[in-house]
Amino acid sequence: MVQIEKTTDNRIPFSQRLFWSVFSMFLGFTFCFLLFQFQREKEFSQDKLNKVLENYNYQIYQRTHQSANIDSTLAQFLTEIPQKELRITIIDPTGLVVFDNIHPEELNNHNNRSEVKSARINNKGFAIRKSTTTGLRYFYSANLIDNYIYRSALPYDTYVKSELSIDKDFIYFMILMTTIFFIVLSRFTFSIGRTISKLRNFAHVMEKDRVVETAYTFSNDELGDISQNIVTLYHKQQIAKDALSMEREKLIKHFQYSKEGFAMFSGEGKETLSNILFNQYINVISDKQIKNAEEAISIPEMEPIRSFLRRSMVDPNRKRKVLRESLTVDKNGKIFLIECILFLDNSYELSISDISRQEEESRMKRQLTQNVAHELKTPVSSIQGYLETIIANPNLAPEKRQFFIERCYSQSTRLTGLLRDISVLNRLDEASDMFDLSEISIKRLLGEIQKECSKELAEKRIETNIILPGNPVIYGNYSLLYSIFRNLYDNAIAYAGEGITITVNCYKEDPKYYYFSFADNGIGISEEHINRIFERFYRVDKGRSRKVGGTGLGLSIVKNGVNFHKGQILAKNRPEGGLEFLFTLKKRV
Repeated sequence: MVQIEKTTDNRIPFSQRLFWSVFSMFLGFTFCFLLFQFQREKEFSQDKLNKVLENYNYQIYQRTHQSANIDSTLAQFLTEIPQKELRITIIDPTGLVVFDNIHPEELNNHNNRSEVKSARINNKGFAIRKSTTTGLRYFYSANLIDNYIYRSALPYDTYVKSELSIDKDFIYFMILMTTIFFIVLSRFTFSIGRTISKLRNFAHVMEKDRVVETAYTFSNDELGDISQNIVTLYHKQQIAKDALSMEREKLIKHFQYSKEGFAMFSGEGKETLSNILFNQYINVISDKQIKNAEEAISIPEMEPIRSFLRRSMVDPNRKRKVLRESLTVDKNGKIFLIECILFLDNSYELSISDISRQEEESRMKRQLTQNVAHELKTPVSSIQGYLETIIANPNLAPEKRQFFIERCYSQSTRLTGLLRDISVLNRLDEASDMFDLSEISIKRLLGEIQKECSKELAEKRIETNIILPGNPVIYGNYSLLYSIFRNLYDNAIAYAGEGITITVNCYKEDPKYYYFSFADNGIGISEEHINRIFERFYRVDKGRSRKVGGTGLGLSIVKNGVNFHKGQILAKNRPEGGLEFLFTLKKRV
């Protein structure tokens, strides 16, 4: 594991680093802007003054061409303009000074002056420099007109400085904006700093796994919302963690005290959890002593499980689903059911159940059914006796013959129903996966049963009330669903009495199940029999049951049919009289 070292000593807080970083960038931008604006203002002022002097140059040109006396003309011109100290120079094409009002004496060649050079090339030019003639600093402006240079100059004194001065309002404006930005940024970063400081404190608390008791209040902005969400999610995570830890403890305790041996393994076959019973069972199965759960998979009896794991773990076509394999082992007088569940990450679990008792109970049930079938030989023999009597006595009285035939038919009908019910129960016990499944409309099924039972219902003046909201449809086995409702009808018709009302109600529905009630308002049964009416061949009144011709398996078939459809069934006496069956049926088996 890589350890990350955190150094917090002498570290500048993030809010301060953010503030000075942003503020420095803003100051840099402001400084660059001021330089740019200063230069721009300077150029603008120079250009403005240059325009004034260029105008003077053209006026000088016009006046000197219209007058023969240049001195008096220019003297008059100087009286008309505000700049009395204006220096006027006229230079011929060779660079000689033709006229200069400050130094009328002969001057040096002026073609090497910067403003003159620029004017010779661009027809105009200006410069701020010290005069080599007077020794004073001037602002010069020159124009090339008819190959002559007309140049005006003003001493770089207070007037020129004032003309070239820069408007400093933008400087004051930028200082004001910088101050405002400083205040706003400091408040903003201070708010961020407080939020981050609280988050850091919260992180330290989480890191030490302490219970957070402080109520954290964050700023009313997006960062505050995110921080508040982090704290809220942490609290929820802590609650979920505590709940998960509690459930984990419950699960471990359940595994430890479970009546099944249980062990979990990683994808590499390392044990992660096992209980005492697993080690006991695996040692009963194994011929050698098993000291830890990881050795269990290596014993010969576990070869089918090993093959399943090897095949499934490396199968490239394995679908993303949990796989299951089971194995039955008969060893040392015990019968064990071993189940292996392979999860998506190739971890797996093994469970071992002692099903010796269940197998014995199943054997006893099968033996009970066989014994019952054996006992049926007596009524079969009776039927044979009646028939032999009829065959042996051709002159038997017609009424006697008819009586024997009716008794034979009644007994054969009862035998047929009994054998059919036994066959259904055996199929439910041993081959429940052999039943066909399809979409079954309960409304249509009850309509068919109503028609088939119409004669018996009419004879006993029984009314029916069917309440099926939403027309429930079940994906299940038709014959078993038919047996559930038909046996409940037959039971009510046979035992509830006359003049009653049968009510079939689908009183509730959820995403997986329908909830049914089958009730009558008849005589009901004693409370002592309620919990046993679903047992095979159990009769509340044996003499009365034989009289009405019941097989004693009807309600047992009902219970097994409900169980096949992943439901539960209970019976109770109604307070107003009669018996009510409450059962659920899964929508899709």
